[in-house]
Amino acid sequence: MINSPLQASSVEILITGGTLDKDYQPLNGELVFPAEGTQSHVVELLRQANLSPESAPKLNFLMQIDSLQMKKKQRLEIALAALHSSAQQLVITHGTDTMVKTANKLLKLMHSTPEFSELNRKTIVLTGAMRPFALGQSDASFNLGAALIAAQTLPPGVYICMNGNIHHGDKVLKDYQQGRFVATA
Repeated sequence: MINSPLQASSVEILITGGTLDKDYQPLNGELVFPAEGTQSHVVELLRQANLSPESAPKLNFLMQIDSLQMKKKQRLEIALAALHSSAQQLVITHGTDTMVKTANKLLKLMHSTPEFSELNRKTIVLTGAMRPFALGQSDASFNLGAALIAAQTLPPGVYICMNGNIHHGDKVLKDYQQGRFVATA
């Protein structure tokens, strides 16, 4: 039994965009990111969770990008932000379409590039949403909450936390027919 709460304040959230952060644009019916300079929906998700100020995670706004538009440059930016973070537990909000690709890039860098070997000491959890938070009935709050707990309790490594499950970053795929992430062999 844990007598005192783990410290969410030791967790840093790296915000990269994805469906979680998109808004509905009624003029053209598209999903778009909020206007530049607007805060991520992660801020509101954490406010709704009623975290105490001392337990709130640090936020690092890296980018607002659809993961289908993400290139090597952005994945390297994510890896560098994780590397240079003082936090040992990281949550990365990310688009679901290429979340596995980013997890695999992080794993490749940490295992085969000496400059990134320090990532082996960190717990990195990627999460996102299948439906934008702004539209309601989203899985965003559930997934973010689960990812925060996962980051505080799992050993160092790279994980994907979606749909109530935690997967090793290299043993998961997005099943488009089922609309969820599933384990691979």
